[in-house]
Amino acid sequence: MNLHDFDNMRPFEPEELPEVYDRLLQDEQFRKVLAFAMPGMDVETIGLLMHRCLTNLDFQKVFCYSFLDDVLQKQADSCTIDLSAVDTQQRYTFVSNHRDIVLDSAILSKLIIDNGFSTTCEVAIGDNLLTIPWVKDLARINKTFIVERSLQPREMFVASQRMSEYMHYVIGEKHDNIWIAQREGRAKDSNDLTQPAILKMMAMGGEGTDVDRLIQLHIAPVAISYEYDPCDYLKAREMQLRRDDAHWQKAPGDDVESMRTGIMGSKGNIHFHVAPCIDDWLDKHCRNLKKTELFETVARHIDQEIHSRYRLYPINHYAYQSLNNQDVETANCEDYFKGQLEKIDLPNRDEDFLRECLLKMYANPLINKMKQTSDAR
Repeated sequence: MNLHDFDNMRPFEPEELPEVYDRLLQDEQFRKVLAFAMPGMDVETIGLLMHRCLTNLDFQKVFCYSFLDDVLQKQADSCTIDLSAVDTQQRYTFVSNHRDIVLDSAILSKLIIDNGFSTTCEVAIGDNLLTIPWVKDLARINKTFIVERSLQPREMFVASQRMSEYMHYVIGEKHDNIWIAQREGRAKDSNDLTQPAILKMMAMGGEGTDVDRLIQLHIAPVAISYEYDPCDYLKAREMQLRRDDAHWQKAPGDDVESMRTGIMGSKGNIHFHVAPCIDDWLDKHCRNLKKTELFETVARHIDQEIHSRYRLYPINHYAYQSLNNQDVETANCEDYFKGQLEKIDLPNRDEDFLRECLLKMYANPLINKMKQTSDAR
């Protein structure tokens, strides 16, 4: 395989960047975004700065890093990572739970750069989020590779194989990291479970047995813990809409609203915890498994690694206690839930259902961690 086999899905290469910069700078909608994101700086100056960025990593450091740092300074009380289980000189496929459309991978990339990695991550993102041309260009500058959605079965098989081959190319030939969510889309109820289909896709590329192919990607599970999810009320709203109408579909602007809310909303404390790479575990425990057992077994192991490393906050305990009719300990948590419920704009609001949805989002990480603690005894 060579790089041009992946031209329709891969990030832009350095030699392609100048043309893409010029295309972006001529886009009126992108120029409006620049005026918001970089007030006081004229387009010509921004253009000069962009053209000085000779690589994707240069662009991330000059533009994305400072923007993300500003967001975290304003919208987070703290942001930490535990990388003690991995080697910053190696490259990994980081598989994580998925809370925020934009920030999960962006914050991880910032944190690993801050803590000794020499590069960020190439990020898997669905093409449903890249329908606007300038957004797609910006994403591909920012080390994104595209996951094709809504294909027919035969087309999906071919696309999945191509994506797997690209992931193996990134790790084996480009020597870069990868971030991919443990499932397609965000877990709206925060019950984070790895989809075996994601692992089957990963094993379509590479060489050798399925276990060999997974080992070649150097999978490292990552637990992401946000104290507050700014999009929680949007997720609860979507849950009621789906409950009330089996044919409900997102409106074109729904994902954009979730991106904006996730970036600009208050998140409290944030913690990322990277578990050990599962290469040795795969080699020791999975060599003799039947194909029908393998991916389910690996998925459950990744779940265990993620669930056991959640960082829990008072709101998680409050939500669990409320759902189980226990005496609650933190009064200001109730104020938070009331405030989020008030943001939900629906003509037929089911207050009890929406409250339960919100509570479950914050209780499920605690429930999953309690289960892992119990199973480990």
